[in-house]
Amino acid sequence: MTTHTPTRRRFLHLSASAAGATLLVPATAARPARGDVPPQFAHGVASGDPLPGSVLLWTRVTPVADARPGSGEGPAVDVRWSVFRDAALADPVATGTVTTGPARDHTVRVNVRGLSPDTTYWYRFGLDGAWSRIGRTRTAPATTASPRRLRFGLVSCSNWQAGYFAAYRHLARRDDLNLVVHVGDYLYEYAAGQFDAAGTTVRPHSPANEATTLADYRRRHAQYKTDPDLQALHAKVPWAVTWDDHESANDAWARGAQNHTPATEGPWSERVAAARQAYFEWMPIRSTSGGRIYRRLRFGRLADLSLLDLRSYRSRQVSPLDRAIARPDRTITGGRQLDWVTDGLSDSDARWRLVGNSVMISPLGLDFVPNDVAGAIARLLGVPEDGLVANADAWDGYPADRRRLLDHLGRERIDNTVFLTGDIHSSWACNVPDDAALYPLSRSLATEIVTTSVTSDNVDDILRVPPRSVSPLAETVIRTLNRHIAYTELDSHGYVVVDVTAERTQADWFHLADRTARGSGARRAVSFATPSGTRRLRRVRRAIA
Repeated sequence: MTTHTPTRRRFLHLSASAAGATLLVPATAARPARGDVPPQFAHGVASGDPLPGSVLLWTRVTPVADARPGSGEGPAVDVRWSVFRDAALADPVATGTVTTGPARDHTVRVNVRGLSPDTTYWYRFGLDGAWSRIGRTRTAPATTASPRRLRFGLVSCSNWQAGYFAAYRHLARRDDLNLVVHVGDYLYEYAAGQFDAAGTTVRPHSPANEATTLADYRRRHAQYKTDPDLQALHAKVPWAVTWDDHESANDAWARGAQNHTPATEGPWSERVAAARQAYFEWMPIRSTSGGRIYRRLRFGRLADLSLLDLRSYRSRQVSPLDRAIARPDRTITGGRQLDWVTDGLSDSDARWRLVGNSVMISPLGLDFVPNDVAGAIARLLGVPEDGLVANADAWDGYPADRRRLLDHLGRERIDNTVFLTGDIHSSWACNVPDDAALYPLSRSLATEIVTTSVTSDNVDDILRVPPRSVSPLAETVIRTLNRHIAYTELDSHGYVVVDVTAERTQADWFHLADRTARGSGARRAVSFATPSGTRRLRRVRRAIA
């Protein structure tokens, strides 16, 4: 028997159902205006991790031509920043100066304090008489407040080489978002021409080599932040981000990665340290003790958002056919993080407990599929044709940790937990079951919203077949065998808009017409809601109003 550990590129989860009413977004919609951006601020502005009285602001400056990203060149400079109550910048509330230089790749992060809760602000940066574009941000509601709603975009897997970031453009055109949640693979480490758009490179990576050093990762971050749609969305709303694997290397775990060869690429510890230094320099994320990225944001009494790190502490992936997969000491979270998330779920007094989760937690089983169908689906997934199909890089590969987390939800009778997931380049809506084999007789303990990729290859791309020619059969089979999965669509790229109210959490999936077209339109594909107290998804016809 041949064993094989599936990777993300091979394993693009399959499951189930439904189509829905469509809401068309025209391909001719105007791109959000960038204005005249001086070369000193060529990488835009951003904000992130909003708190009731504080928000983090970010930019990158190029004080001289030699101060290119990753070069280590250029002088230290003092950058001005200002925050205003109005878009006309006539009513300043805070201002200051921060010094940056080559030691941090001329990036700037400012933690602005003393702001009012649940308030929109505008900001900009200045250097030598030149001003950045104007950004807009918003603080979180007061801890004890009861906001009417929280609305955010959910995105993942934005591969520069595989297309344009039209998903970001459509989100940036909205005026109703409080936040964007990015659950990983913000960028990709691959060399130019690797893992592109069904074998076609839409726009090549820079540097052309695979990113392995600090200079490489800095340059790769810089390239992504030249995208006008990415810049527009960063400038429009604050972001809350976590990483998955491609921010360092494919299928990363605590002490290595599938896409890392120590003999030619050096120690993993050095590579991952470089990747993470560049990430903290270039992303609008607060610094944490020891580089810890898992953290929690609160939006009054309406919702908590716990952002997980499922790469830094995990055990090495094993084949789904390896009996060791179920060992209790194998972990995806690490013990301290698992305690942190379970304690947070128990202690929260918010109506909703949202969990930013980079890889899928809902189980997927195909062990009772007829041999001919199972063989076809296994070839589709690139996993063994003679055994259980599972994604060993997701929670399926770490059943002991998943069992501990789900047992905690059941034992503590915790309602209204919604996992917000990316990674698998396809669209899913799942009830998270206590026992998948017995569902729906077994209870649902939570729900899961999985966004498809912004651009990264999915099933029809990998198979090089027309969209919706192969996947519908696989979706039907998987839905039949995995009754906790309410919806899947395996061929489209796009984003999700999530709307949280006291009564329900609703998700609208939007799919792009063509990821390789800069001006691609998008349509609403389907909507699902989790009514408060039910722990189950319900198909809804109306889009978020």
